[in-house]
Amino acid sequence: MSNFLQKKKRQSNRRTAIVDIGSNSIRLVVYQGPARVPATLFNEKVMAGLGRELSTTGAIGEDSMALAVRGLKRFHRLCTDMEVDSILAFATAAVRDASNGDDLLKAAREIGYDVAVLKGEEEAELAALGVISGIPDATGIVGDLGGGSLELAMIEKGKVLDRYSFPLGVFRVADSRAQDTDGLKTQIRKMLKKTGWEKQAQQLPFYLVGGSWRSLARLDMFDSNYPLPVIHNYEMEPRRAQRLVRRLAQLNRDKLKSVPGLSASRIPTLNDAAWLLSMLVRYLNSSKMVVSAYGVREGMLFQNISKHEAAHDPLLLATEDAGTAQARFPANSKLLGEWISEIFSDDPAEWHRIRQAACNLGDVAWRANPNFRAERGLEIGLHGNWVGITGSEREMLGQALFTSFGGGNHIFPGGGQLADEQATKRAICWGLAMRLGQRLSGGTRNPLEQTQIRKSGKKLELTVASDLMDLYGDAVAKRHANLANMMGLEPVITGV
Repeated sequence: MSNFLQKKKRQSNRRTAIVDIGSNSIRLVVYQGPARVPATLFNEKVMAGLGRELSTTGAIGEDSMALAVRGLKRFHRLCTDMEVDSILAFATAAVRDASNGDDLLKAAREIGYDVAVLKGEEEAELAALGVISGIPDATGIVGDLGGGSLELAMIEKGKVLDRYSFPLGVFRVADSRAQDTDGLKTQIRKMLKKTGWEKQAQQLPFYLVGGSWRSLARLDMFDSNYPLPVIHNYEMEPRRAQRLVRRLAQLNRDKLKSVPGLSASRIPTLNDAAWLLSMLVRYLNSSKMVVSAYGVREGMLFQNISKHEAAHDPLLLATEDAGTAQARFPANSKLLGEWISEIFSDDPAEWHRIRQAACNLGDVAWRANPNFRAERGLEIGLHGNWVGITGSEREMLGQALFTSFGGGNHIFPGGGQLADEQATKRAICWGLAMRLGQRLSGGTRNPLEQTQIRKSGKKLELTVASDLMDLYGDAVAKRHANLANMMGLEPVITGV
């Protein structure tokens, strides 16, 4: 292999590790793939609790320090074995505020890390950038709750405006509530007043960042029988925060352990996290709560890419990357999207990108057993690690792929709960159109480039170049008719 090809291959598989030394947990995440939306190769945390004793002793506890150092050593060894290209390490409130924070930094340097200690406002900005990275149209207040501090930022149309950091992490809130709850409420109101958001933040969404708040969302999902176990972009009404406070008062540890996806290590912090969340959304009069799976780590990655890369749609970029990796003929995803786009030109603008995302993934299930290709497509569309997509849009994406890979004209099992009837029917039509395009072309470019499908009055007209008419076999004709019938049209074939 030439040096050029080796370099090109290496850049496309570049691995970046982030070591996040937080007040509650220390986490290693290894990323690989497009800089805008890299895939997660590895993710592990150590619940070191560095900030657990901060409010009482002002220092990181001995046991926590030892646990942290052991975890950092393991993470560094893993990064070496994974041939990681670069390690970005940062520390937040506990190391920033502890009297012995420098001791941990010294140990980290000896292991091989170059740790950046983030200021509170820097942490707030990175958390906000993380939300913008994963929810590009986000406008509102970002709240990042850690063990030692609470960061707040106002965002609008991809820009971070005001940033604040307060000593209100779950460990500190727990200690203060135990001593004087009313005094803590007064203190919180005074802190929030410094933001000047009494009017500016009213009726804006509140974006939740941090493990404790994500765990609260898991509990809310469980209580409300939410059908899609994906935390990113999960929405809750503001009143749910106070309901979670009451709910947690009724549940013991064993019952909480039965909640799917809820980490047992987060259970001790949930009561205080819910109490603080309830205080915040009442003060800000938030319109809704939205969970973000992206936070400071993803914000750090987002901060380091170009404006051109940052402008890319994360859903389309990620689905294109996944489709390219798994497809037979990966260059055809955009062409397939263009080929079917004319008959769906009257779709709402926000659906166009979901339809293209489905086309990007339109060949991902071909390796599966033929009897389970529809299920494979559904799983990838519905449960894929996508961002920039809502729950109802996930159902549409999953439905289109389920239909395209042979699921028939019916709603997939358990579907139709988040997307309404009109959206679901449209997604089925997308899938049938993709299925027709794939059968007509065999997944290759030439037939799609020399054919056209369009609506003409009450007809669904497929125009084919005369020298390609042989491609219109029985299987293609059946799929053409199926799509036309679903759209209430008559199938027509025309040669040119």
